[in-house]
Amino acid sequence: MSSDEVAVEAPGFASTTEELAAGVPVVNEEESSDDDAPLARRRPAANGKRVNAESSDEDDKPLAKKPRVSAANARKRRIVESDDEDDDDDGSSFEDQKPPSRAKPASKGKPASNGKPASKGAAASNGKPASRGRAVPKRKAESSDSDLSSEDEKPLAKAKPKANGKPASNRAAAKKVKPEPESSDDEKPLARTKAKPAPKGKAASAKKDVKPNVKDEKKPAAKRGKTEEEEDMFKWWENQNEDNSVKWTTFQHNGVLFPPPYVPLPKNVKMKYDGKPVTLPPESEEVAGFFGAMIETDHAKDPVFRANFFRDFKEMCEEYPPAEGVKITSLEKCDFSDIYQYFESEREKKKALSKEEKKAIKEAKDKLEEPYMYALIDGRKEKTGNFRAEPPSLFRGRGEHPRKGTLKHRLRPEDIVINIGKDAPIPVPNIPGKWKGIQHDNTVTWLAHWKENVNGQSKYVFLSAASSWKGQSDRAKFEKARELIKHVDKIRRIYNTDMKSKVMADRQRATALYFIDRLALRAGNEKGEDEADTVGCCSLRYEHVTLEPPNKVIFDFLGKDSMRFHQEVEVEPQVFKNIKLFKAEPKKTGDDIFDRLTTTGLNKWLQDQMKGLTAKVFRTYNASWTFQEQLKNTPKNGTVAEKIAAYNTANRDVAVLCNHQKSVSKNFAESFAKANDKIRALKYQRMKLRKQLFNVNPKIKKKRPELAEDESDVDDEFIERHEEELKEKAMENARKKFEKENVKLEEDGKKPQGAKVLNERLAEIKDEFKQLAKERKKASIEPKKNMTEERLLNAISKLDDRIATAKVQLGDRDKLKDVALGTSKINYIDPRLTVAWAKKYDVPLEKLFSKTLREKFPWAEAEADADWVF
Repeated sequence: MSSDEVAVEAPGFASTTEELAAGVPVVNEEESSDDDAPLARRRPAANGKRVNAESSDEDDKPLAKKPRVSAANARKRRIVESDDEDDDDDGSSFEDQKPPSRAKPASKGKPASNGKPASKGAAASNGKPASRGRAVPKRKAESSDSDLSSEDEKPLAKAKPKANGKPASNRAAAKKVKPEPESSDDEKPLARTKAKPAPKGKAASAKKDVKPNVKDEKKPAAKRGKTEEEEDMFKWWENQNEDNSVKWTTFQHNGVLFPPPYVPLPKNVKMKYDGKPVTLPPESEEVAGFFGAMIETDHAKDPVFRANFFRDFKEMCEEYPPAEGVKITSLEKCDFSDIYQYFESEREKKKALSKEEKKAIKEAKDKLEEPYMYALIDGRKEKTGNFRAEPPSLFRGRGEHPRKGTLKHRLRPEDIVINIGKDAPIPVPNIPGKWKGIQHDNTVTWLAHWKENVNGQSKYVFLSAASSWKGQSDRAKFEKARELIKHVDKIRRIYNTDMKSKVMADRQRATALYFIDRLALRAGNEKGEDEADTVGCCSLRYEHVTLEPPNKVIFDFLGKDSMRFHQEVEVEPQVFKNIKLFKAEPKKTGDDIFDRLTTTGLNKWLQDQMKGLTAKVFRTYNASWTFQEQLKNTPKNGTVAEKIAAYNTANRDVAVLCNHQKSVSKNFAESFAKANDKIRALKYQRMKLRKQLFNVNPKIKKKRPELAEDESDVDDEFIERHEEELKEKAMENARKKFEKENVKLEEDGKKPQGAKVLNERLAEIKDEFKQLAKERKKASIEPKKNMTEERLLNAISKLDDRIATAKVQLGDRDKLKDVALGTSKINYIDPRLTVAWAKKYDVPLEKLFSKTLREKFPWAEAEADADWVF
């Protein structure tokens, strides 16, 4: 696999094609301890040196003689956190950038890993991450250093961890291998599962006359245990390829699907400049439409977004000026209101389409996209990911990105390189033009590649997330995290010892690794000046970390996607002392805290401890381990809803650990209130049943006193409002039924019913609700026909269950309103944990994994049983 493929994520694509018409410090001797004082004799630092250091012996100098790093130099080499598996391409949401008729972007594909899947490992007995979440156990100290002996037993934050919980040694999914008697926990080999040998010879080649766009006749799947798609699934995990360099032998696909050309606006819809309509050429008008469609959004009101848009729009107008010869020089004089109203009306028209019309549009779209949806790899058919070329639009970016609002140019075949098999037919673009290049590299897994103009990033088209290549990459990632179990204690012993190193680079590396391990911080890597000011651990600056004696560290910085990371944590005394040292004068605002450390140096050191280990692996490892520990809080005898709530709580703890936050939606309070009203509506039904029961058996109040208790939050105000809503709904249903009946009568050649029939039905409904109003104050009411005491009690019991379930779900919803569970579930938590938990607690997997995730992780479902452990 090429380096580009590993470093760059799969591209983000756009909406449906037919609707893209618009387109280092001096030590203060008074405060320093003996540990901080410079020593004449120091061992040289083996790793962790800054790449661009002026002297290779810099780290060997005493701490007190380290050269001062100016704020300007520190800022030049400022670092941003490294990409993780949860990266998207650029964060732009095409739906909000383009005219409203466009559909949502398709899911983004990601590069497959080039590493072969690691073998399953049996967990080392003490291989646990130190997590901030509750119920994460303490680890026994293993260092002989008296100053470090208790560090691993101290809690990181205020919350006290629960008792120690070791991973189960019984791995049902792995074959056991007896460890060497004399080996330590850190040296015990992981239990391995032997992969079935790959078949000899080359994979079956695809016939030249077989094209991926050939329509396969769909066979009925009814009355069968498995669908044809499931039966034809390539179970790569049962027959893994040991060759990590060659990815395919034959490779055939149809390239990418370009959006259609721009369709100009109606002649009466124009942008106004200084109060006068101007006629823009299609090239300029398209860009104006991008902005006009979103003038009511926060983006169009953002100063940076506006400035970048107008810069590019003005350049476009200079190249393609208005017909009237007007020179566009001020955004404030531009009036896009007519364009906005036009797109709003188009949106309303789309909403008003009939079912048949929407179905016809969808069928046309599916027919257009069908040739691009699959590729043939070594004779097997696999689904492609985002096969659509990105349409032109305004770049949104993430958070405070300095380039938001910049125009993303329209892609053409001349911008795109195709990767395909030598014997496969070269795909023909769906628009005029020739591909930039054709290559036949069977060591990579991308189908197409180009560079976008906003950030100069490489974009790729890959197979879908459910493909075998992506599945192998996912499994290898989680197996690498599992492999860390047998090394993590050794690594922790080393970095705890290096906390007191007399070599500044080693001490900084150890402290940074402490935070990466304990707080799941991203490591950080170099960034450009025109990128958002986000940081990772290695790029933390003076102002990002505040110290509060005796041992509290306060972090406040913008992390990935400009999400604020604000956290107060209690740390080991030596960590506190180190950060105080790293922040000592002459450092000031803007200077790097870890000025002797780079992500490259950190990862090189980690590679020496374990093959393939990077700081990124710690996030996957800690996330999966924390999740496994928190799942132990699942109530064994709880309802399915209670078990799912426990699952979501565990997922939330991981999301918080990884700082996967989200903004609370604007309508959350409203939707939460509606959900609460639904629970009150269930209580209303229960109240009606109770009153009927008291009419049937008045003495039951003494036998079942709980039935005599009123529903606490079902007051007169709610009852009156609820009954009015029920009445309006009943009347609306009566009108719809009346209309349908008349349509049927007309189709049968009969005379339709008159308005009198409808009015009589509406009058009956009104009478029924008048009766309900009279019953509000009554202690008992006449039961409905055939309602016996037994039936009423059964109905009340069922409502009690529904109310209890709804309450659990509502509480769960409130707890999860500000965290994003999807990222950790998709990228950081080993899916086999979810599968095993679902089997152990008898919870349907479809309630935990969407269809997309079940298709993405079929190997997890095949490998994990109820006893599987991470």
